[in-house]
Amino acid sequence: MTRVERPSPNHDDRGGASVDILLIHYTGMTSGAAALERLCDPAARVSAHYAIDEDGTVYAMVPEARRAWHAGLAYWAGARDINARSIGIELVNPGHEFGYRAFPEAQIGALIELCGEILQRHAIAPWCVLGHSDVAPARKDDPGELFPWARLAAAEIGLWPLLGEDPGAGAVPDLLTRYGYDPDAPAQKTVAAFQRHFRPSRVDGMADRETRELLCGLVALYDARKGTRA
Repeated sequence: MTRVERPSPNHDDRGGASVDILLIHYTGMTSGAAALERLCDPAARVSAHYAIDEDGTVYAMVPEARRAWHAGLAYWAGARDINARSIGIELVNPGHEFGYRAFPEAQIGALIELCGEILQRHAIAPWCVLGHSDVAPARKDDPGELFPWARLAAAEIGLWPLLGEDPGAGAVPDLLTRYGYDPDAPAQKTVAAFQRHFRPSRVDGMADRETRELLCGLVALYDARKGTRA
């Protein structure tokens, strides 16, 4: 993993919060150079702890002890200041607006290595390894349906569900909230965020049987592992 120091001025104090979330984004810009420039621009007031280019180069931008500005208005498991408690990683990718494409092997390999190091340094539970769309389902789609969440889970970075019993009609909002999703976000957007992470083959915001079974399986896995580290 090639690591380059590319400091961003856009950070502040965590205010005493402990890191317990790992949040993955895509840059959603036309080029990696443009994304890095914006993440380092004081006027933009955005940043991340790390950015990973498509060739696997890791740019270290904000010290992990500091609060980077990457999540925006967000929510997870009762918390709203996600920046204060998270490590943010931006993956160079044009995103849905500029020609969304698969993440290259070199980039994902570097990400898995970096995430492994971060998880050694911080007490981040597997159900708190998230995408931007998980914490901001009404606003964000990244890192999107092409991101290989199952591969990360196989490397013990996050969770991946098995099909569980169908929880039945009406149970989906409660189960999503139980896992951590925002109960006040639009229901269809939240279901789509769940699908984008855990059922990427079809992201339509509809709580069909497969979606319900996967959600039930995920919550069962969460219950079984709650209180443990990845």
